[in-house]
Amino acid sequence: MAVVLCTASLSAADRGERWHHAVSRTFIPLDVHFLEKDPSPGRIVSNELGSLRVSHVQAGPQVVTRSRRLIARDGKEFLILTLQQRGSSIKEQDGREARIGPGDFSLSDSSRLFRKKVQDRFSFTSFHFPREDLRVRDDDLRAMTATAFSGREGGAALVATYFARLAREAAGFDAVAGRQFAATALDLLALLINERSGRFTSQAPETAAATLVRVQDHILRNLSDPGLSPPEIAAAHFMSVRYLHKLFQLEGVTVGEWIRTQRLERCRKDLLRPPALGHGVATVARRWGFVSPSHFSRAFRAAYGVTPREWQRSGLSGRSHA
Repeated sequence: MAVVLCTASLSAADRGERWHHAVSRTFIPLDVHFLEKDPSPGRIVSNELGSLRVSHVQAGPQVVTRSRRLIARDGKEFLILTLQQRGSSIKEQDGREARIGPGDFSLSDSSRLFRKKVQDRFSFTSFHFPREDLRVRDDDLRAMTATAFSGREGGAALVATYFARLAREAAGFDAVAGRQFAATALDLLALLINERSGRFTSQAPETAAATLVRVQDHILRNLSDPGLSPPEIAAAHFMSVRYLHKLFQLEGVTVGEWIRTQRLERCRKDLLRPPALGHGVATVARRWGFVSPSHFSRAFRAAYGVTPREWQRSGLSGRSHA
C-alpha cells in the first residue's frame, strides 16, 4: 500500500517543519533549507518493494544536506538513486558537483557528506535501498556519486527505462514479485557501475540478470510471431542457444515454458475483453502466436483447468448476470 505524505493542506508556516519530517522519514535524516519565503506544498508517494523504497517527490525550491552530525547520529548506509523528471538539481558529493536535468539520474551515498540544491519547482522519483544490496566495490561506487547519468543513450538508458517502469508499476506488485523486480533493478545498476569502472565480466551474476531482462523484453515484443524460437532469440542477442537456456535457468523455467506462459496469460485476458467475446477462440490464439488451435486448447486447459471456450463462456455468463 502506498504511503502518501503531503503538506498542501497546511498553512505556509507549518509546511516547513512537516516537510522536513517527511523527507527525513522517507529517505534518511537530512537538513532542509527552503529557498522561498513561504514553502510551496510538497508531496511524497512511496511504495515498498522488499528493501527498495520507491518514492515520487514533488516540491518547491530547497537545499538538502547530509552533515557529519546526521551521519554520526544515524550510522546507517543507504544509497539513493534519483531519476529527475522536472526541474534541475545541483548535486555535490565526494569532491564532485553535477547538474542533474530531466531524464538524468544520479546516486547519493548516505554514509558521506552530500548536498543537493534545486532552485525551481521539481519532481523526481527516488529509489532508496541499503548499501549492502548493491554488489559493487566501494571505490567504484565512490567514483559514481554526484555524476549525471544520461537516460537517453547506452547502458544508462536501459537502467533509467527499467527503473522508471518499475516505479510506474510498483503499486501493483505483490511482495514476491516486487522483491524480484527490485533485485533485477539493482543488478542492472551494478552492471552499469562495473561497466563504467572497467570491471565488466560476462559471467557476473548481475550481467546475466541484466541480459535476461533484455531477452525477455525482446520476447514480449514479439509474442505474436509464431516463428519465435530459441535460435531466433539467441541470434538477435548475439549469443549461443546454450547460453540462452542457461539464462532462463535463473527463472527456473525453460525458454519455451516462459514463452508459452506469457502467451497463455495474454490469451486468457483477451478472451474476456469485450472485443474478443464475439470472436472465435482460434482468432485470439493466432493473435498471440499459437498456430494450432488444438495445441492451444490443450495448453490452456493444462494451465488453467478449463478449456478456452469454457473460460470465455464464463466471461459471457458473468457479464449477462451483471
